[in-house]
Amino acid sequence: MLDHLEFQAPEPKVIAGAKSDWELVIGLEVHAQVASKAKLFSGASTKFGAEPNSNVAFVDAAMPGMLPVINEFCVAQAVRTGLGLKADINLRSAFDRKNYFYPDLPQGYQISQLYHPIVGEGEIIVDMGPGVARKVRIERIHLEQDAGKSIHDMDPHMSFVDLNRTGVALMEIVSRPDIRGPEEAAAYVGKLRQILRYLGTCDGNMQNGNLRADVNVSICKPGAYEKYQETQDFSHLGTRCEIKNMNSMRFIQQAIEYEARRQIAIVEDGGEVVQETRLYDPDKGETRSMRSKEEAHDYRYFPCPDLLPLEIEQAWVDDIGASMPELPDEKKARFVKELGLSEYDASVLTAEVENADYFEAVVAEAGDGKLAANWVINELFGRLKKEDHDISSSPVDAAQLAAIIRLIKSDKISGKIAKDLFEIVYTEGGDPEKIVEERGMIQVTDTGAIEAAVDEVIAANPDQVEKAKANPKLAGWFVGQVIKASGGKANPKAVNQIVAQKLGL
Repeated sequence: MLDHLEFQAPEPKVIAGAKSDWELVIGLEVHAQVASKAKLFSGASTKFGAEPNSNVAFVDAAMPGMLPVINEFCVAQAVRTGLGLKADINLRSAFDRKNYFYPDLPQGYQISQLYHPIVGEGEIIVDMGPGVARKVRIERIHLEQDAGKSIHDMDPHMSFVDLNRTGVALMEIVSRPDIRGPEEAAAYVGKLRQILRYLGTCDGNMQNGNLRADVNVSICKPGAYEKYQETQDFSHLGTRCEIKNMNSMRFIQQAIEYEARRQIAIVEDGGEVVQETRLYDPDKGETRSMRSKEEAHDYRYFPCPDLLPLEIEQAWVDDIGASMPELPDEKKARFVKELGLSEYDASVLTAEVENADYFEAVVAEAGDGKLAANWVINELFGRLKKEDHDISSSPVDAAQLAAIIRLIKSDKISGKIAKDLFEIVYTEGGDPEKIVEERGMIQVTDTGAIEAAVDEVIAANPDQVEKAKANPKLAGWFVGQVIKASGGKANPKAVNQIVAQKLGL
């Protein structure tokens, strides 16, 4: 928990059934592809988009006599992730075989860590708005191999199998059933993705399937969840159904909403929810049954005879811990405490690691956190969003934006001129300091010149002078006229002072 950002838990989502109110209970299993160039047990490439079956080693294709060799880097990435989630690291873990038949699994089993995972219990703080957050407990993280991909839409009579993904390292991150609504579930996946990207252990690309979630949904009567929390007895909760392979925040929310209403309708009609695995159809906006929910014994789990238990040293874990980057919660806290930003602005700036890096580069050169935040969020992010770009394709780099902010701070340019300057830099590029010199954009701070302009406006508008003396608020009209007459270059602060002085206000 952050030492200065206090928060309270959001209210659980309540759905009104025909007979009573119902609450939701949600847990997620997120499969995150480890950011590694090689697979978990082979040296084959993990590059996305390669020709089908071109990134396949003999062991991936289950050729006779081929044995798996664990990739140390993948283990380090799992440990790094565990440390990022404030989780326990198990110095001894072990791999099991999960046996099932499918054409995209040439071995006939998946090597996984069901019983002895590498990472134990941790937690994530899921922000739902300023002062509102949900603490979600992580049950475990285990390493496992991904399966291949079956392709059914290339031929009307045949299916094809691509083994490129077979053996790619996955981290399965399992949460406790602490999430209480569809928005929270999407926010949890978003926060987890953010942390993984800061750590560099998964790129979080949901489109490519590098991050996907299985969502467990059940319903209960109001008050039942509190009883579960007191006792940790699952009998207080309803039967859960698992929705497989969700790779979109929007679809996660839609699927949970539909599934909850489906379960409510069944229970209120006197039926029983069957524990099963379901799929979400985004075109129809509904979940459908995929298969009955298997138990561990259905997969005939047993220790993998080809791999010894994985034993790691605490000193190695400590070394990984020493190289950890600043994580989003800590960064957000620092922005609030040290730079004086609002919690909202700090959240926006830390949402993506690239955004935070850019902002910090601007602050380092401009030296004003609040002003930098204002320009980065409102001017730059606003413009990039309008044009559907992200920070990586920004035409204005951190040094250029910092130069604009320095010019504002030194009173060389006004806020209005700064916006014109930003537009020039955004569309044409160039050095902001040279641009203001060459194009005569430096604001007039010469009080003599400003005084002359004020005298001129006052002399030409005697009626307005009388009105301003009766109502000092109308002095702003003179300020506007003087700035207009100077082509927007007059220093507004100096103009305000001289107008007030001349009018005797």
